[in-house]
Amino acid sequence: MDPSEPRNVLEVPEGSQRGSVSSSVTRHPEVLVYLVNDTVIQVSVESLTALTAGELARTVRESLQLPDQAQEIFSLWLISPFLELQLKPKHHPYKVSRQWPDLLYRFTKCSVDEIVHDEPSLQFRKNVFFPKGKELQIEDEGILRLLYEEAKFNILEGRYPYDMEDCLKLGALTCRIELGPFNQDQHNLALIREKIDTCLPTHLCKKHGGFLAAFRSRGAKQHGYEEELLESFRQLVDDAAREEPETLKLHYRSYLEKCHLLRYYGSAMFTGEIDKPVQSFLHRNGRKIVTIAISLDGVSVMDSKEKCVLLTLCFHELSWEYTSSEDEESDDILWLEFDGEEGGAVVNKLLKVYSKQAELMSGMIDYCIDFNNTFEVPPVQDVVAAKPPRPKEKRGKLKRQNSVVCNRIQQLSTIDYVEEGQEIKRVKPKRAASFFTRQISQGPVSYTAVEVTETLEQG
Repeated sequence: MDPSEPRNVLEVPEGSQRGSVSSSVTRHPEVLVYLVNDTVIQVSVESLTALTAGELARTVRESLQLPDQAQEIFSLWLISPFLELQLKPKHHPYKVSRQWPDLLYRFTKCSVDEIVHDEPSLQFRKNVFFPKGKELQIEDEGILRLLYEEAKFNILEGRYPYDMEDCLKLGALTCRIELGPFNQDQHNLALIREKIDTCLPTHLCKKHGGFLAAFRSRGAKQHGYEEELLESFRQLVDDAAREEPETLKLHYRSYLEKCHLLRYYGSAMFTGEIDKPVQSFLHRNGRKIVTIAISLDGVSVMDSKEKCVLLTLCFHELSWEYTSSEDEESDDILWLEFDGEEGGAVVNKLLKVYSKQAELMSGMIDYCIDFNNTFEVPPVQDVVAAKPPRPKEKRGKLKRQNSVVCNRIQQLSTIDYVEEGQEIKRVKPKRAASFFTRQISQGPVSYTAVEVTETLEQG
């Protein structure tokens, strides 16, 4: 979550001066836990330093009157505009928050001033390791509502890129949930226009206005999505006639089912940069800021500015490597290898992701694969061992499409190579001493993930 203002994990009682985690000394401090919709759960505790995330989460669940099933579905997170960390039940939120400056220094590019002034907030939200397939088995309306609120937030903020056609369907469900059954007399364009920012992603709606709109003829009709959203809302009346009974629980589940089609639903979110493809004869490229989403389904790399997917792969479609930088000023690197094409020939492509969070990402991938193998949700191929020979039936080609949820390989600057026996032949050499040169000098190529240690999960 990217709140507009940092919010304190801990507050003193009402009427007293607001204090931060590190400075509050009240006898019975008030811990504030936020939901995604900014609802605040206030908890009075006796021993702040001894309080575990598991104990605090239980208190929040009791306050929300959620059943015991919610224990495995939701977790506590420490959130700031710069870093998002999922806490394990045994973690102590107060102690972790005291370490926040060190975490920012290690895992972000924050300036000294940003590190000094950044203060995390506690948030109660979905556990990244709860399989989305099990969500459809949930019957409790309170749990489904919280999952719906979180999914809607991620859709509206562009954290879950989705095409407008699908966003209209989700927006219609939001109208039904928040405005009630469609009523032709009450639900008109004026009302929808007021509510549209709470139903559709703002960044998609704005793409049809702005500077270019000034060049349109004055008599031309300005395109908006109010009519499309109203029509989608109206269509729910006919669709609901086939469903008995029509309940909020049904609409929550329908919203989640549509979001489940996205591989990055329920992902942990990381930040990084990738090389831009070389442009013009001056060979200017630079870097593009990206969001790396890692879930139990796979890994997705998304353009943080354009809100679209650049690359999305299941775990069995990729190999990865984490390399740390010896220079403190340089970022660590997460290498993602996958199949592709170059000039009609099948090649291996390697994407270089620069990030101070590369170690966290590598550990997250490793943990997700182990989790899937243990619980068989879903079964995946083992990609931790040495890279196997290319199968006789090659993997599906990553096609170029206009959809924001499809791969955009042409926008990636990758190292392309083919294997010839025990050697690696680069298709387009881009550097004198490459990752592959180092690998060859050390023997046969293998891809091994970093072992998971007692760390925090990020999202």
